[in-house]
Amino acid sequence: MGGVPQSNALRRTPVQRRSAERLARILDACAELLDETGYEQLSTRAVAVRAGVPIGSVYRFFGNKRALVAALAHRNLDHYAERVAARLAAPPATGAGAAIDVVLDEYLAMKRTVPGFALVDFGVPAPDDDPNHLVADRLCELLAAHLGRDADERLRRKVLVGVEATDALLQLAFRTDPSGDAGLIAECRELLHAYLVPFLE
Repeated sequence: MGGVPQSNALRRTPVQRRSAERLARILDACAELLDETGYEQLSTRAVAVRAGVPIGSVYRFFGNKRALVAALAHRNLDHYAERVAARLAAPPATGAGAAIDVVLDEYLAMKRTVPGFALVDFGVPAPDDDPNHLVADRLCELLAAHLGRDADERLRRKVLVGVEATDALLQLAFRTDPSGDAGLIAECRELLHAYLVPFLE
């Protein structure tokens, strides 16, 4: 996977294509190692070895492993927003209910298939970077554009509540079953439809 994450976790933003490709390799290696060893065992040295780059290349972009994982989380959010936008732009994703299904289905697809996503997804809450607020902001803009309405404060609040509720329910669903408990996911979908669709239509 490529792409340069829009993250303040980066010490330096790559300008040249070769540098951007190296950063992508580092983030890919980080994601793979998270799945294999978990966060506690993750090290910048192991990431450098897996990515096939000198350790100095990792430190050129990141001060420590927390910054590395934060950048991976931001890249995940960028990819998620791209996937949601592409699906919303393609038929038959019309109407609020279909849009809510797209938002949930793309998250589930990434949770099950994208390396490192199951552990990190969009990051861990921190004083200067609350992932659920970031996700809600991105989804608010995407849904507003798709449904032809303003991304006003009420919509932002509604989407944030939806994101927080979904986060809690899906954590439970994936704790219950590593591939996601189908019954709990169905309950989550029903909750989102009942809460958001009447407001969005």
